[in-house]
Amino acid sequence: MTDSIKAYVPPPEVAQAGTTNYGRLFTETAKRCRGKTALIEGDRKLSYSELNGRVNRLAHFMLENGIVRGERVALLARNCIPFVEIELASAKIGAIAVNLNWRSSQEELFHCLELTQPTLIVTTMEFDVKLRDSGVNVDLIIGPDYEAAISGSKDEEPTISVQAEDGMVIIFTSGTTGLPKGALISHRAIIARTLIYATETDAPKDDTFVAWSPLFHMGANDFTLATLLRGGQVVILDGYQAEQIINVIETYPVHYLTVIPGMIEDFIGHLKRLDAKPKPIGLIGAMADLVPKPTLKEITTLLNAPYFNTFGSTETGNPPASANLVAIGEAPSILSKKQNDFCEIRLVDPDDNDVPDGEPGELAIRGPSLFSGYWANDEANKEAFRNGWFHMGDVFRRTPDGLLDFVDRVKYMIKSGGENIYPAEIEQHIMADARIIEVAVVRKPDEKWGEVPVVFAARNDETLAKDEVIDMCRGRIANYKLPKEIHFIELDDLPRSTSGKIQRHILEDRLKSL
Repeated sequence: MTDSIKAYVPPPEVAQAGTTNYGRLFTETAKRCRGKTALIEGDRKLSYSELNGRVNRLAHFMLENGIVRGERVALLARNCIPFVEIELASAKIGAIAVNLNWRSSQEELFHCLELTQPTLIVTTMEFDVKLRDSGVNVDLIIGPDYEAAISGSKDEEPTISVQAEDGMVIIFTSGTTGLPKGALISHRAIIARTLIYATETDAPKDDTFVAWSPLFHMGANDFTLATLLRGGQVVILDGYQAEQIINVIETYPVHYLTVIPGMIEDFIGHLKRLDAKPKPIGLIGAMADLVPKPTLKEITTLLNAPYFNTFGSTETGNPPASANLVAIGEAPSILSKKQNDFCEIRLVDPDDNDVPDGEPGELAIRGPSLFSGYWANDEANKEAFRNGWFHMGDVFRRTPDGLLDFVDRVKYMIKSGGENIYPAEIEQHIMADARIIEVAVVRKPDEKWGEVPVVFAARNDETLAKDEVIDMCRGRIANYKLPKEIHFIELDDLPRSTSGKIQRHILEDRLKSL
């Protein structure tokens, strides 16, 4: 070999043949599964052929209205068939679906829209007034106008060039500064999450997924898109409705059923009262750490399915830890996690040095399921992607047998009924009142929701009532973020570190004696 011979660089057409996008893959699935059921909502069913035709017509409607690759299509709606259609149509033309949280306050919604600057905004009559009251002009309302838009367009496949690294969807996560951050998830990441889900859990191709939790979150969104890419069917429900979920699992075998803190106890009650006889279920979950151990034992026994003992996020999908299960009928004393096969992880100290096994370190991850950063947030991206690794903000210890034990969160967060709440989201509104000297929000264990936010507040007006503190937040943040308890405290009694920071863990301990 001579010095003149250089490394081989594949020409563009070779590289192009090795890539794809979600929209093209869904088209292939629709061709293979034409007559199979894709979506079910109530009495309505859409086959893959019908769904693909509607998606194509919607995609051409978007193109005819000036939507081009990379532009955003904002969607504010409860779970429904059009929600999925809008995501799929956006994917086919390279637009990015912006999934807005309908539980958000007007202030939060306005922030998300200002951040993403969508070209097209779609909603339902229910939320039209809420958007217009925020000064937002709605372009399309789901209902007769939406159906007219679809029926008036052609159903041939769009021919837009879309790349694997193009953004497909923006899902919002709670921000440490009190405002949501938009996590941009690419076609590559969604395809990888589909492959990981299928491989890690042995999900069958003819699976049924019950999309009852909000489609604006990754929990329902990821699994819905994964199921449709593999030719399964998705049953869409508008939120937690125990009897409807039971009806679905008694009608169809379900590989993965979402159960989360906040609904499990009630669901157990319904399963017993109705003497439910579900078809085979592969596994259930998520957030095992926030479910009381006896409840884990009972729900796995009733559904005859193991519990998905995972640790993932909107930003990472199921990884970094989605390879462990809680066995049926067990109440484990510890819930160690097992690393996913399709990612690299490190546990690092504050200087980004690897820590020895047994020592706590922040989990940093690389892998194909990873998101593409926070939309228009250079500061957050710089902090999170230090040295080319995504830092999750969660601290683990690696055990001698290679498992991962959760320790704490680097940045304090409250997980309540499947939602993430940061103290700053609540504190900023309380601190805006002149009667408050200082405030600290902490988490409190809750049998129903897993954790709930609780306020410790130092006041300078003794007439200030607890209900008034809650009212400082009402209407400014989503209702599920409202504090569940208020405790007034003297300023000097707030525990602080040597650097002056309030020590939330000490306040948590005080709650046990209140």
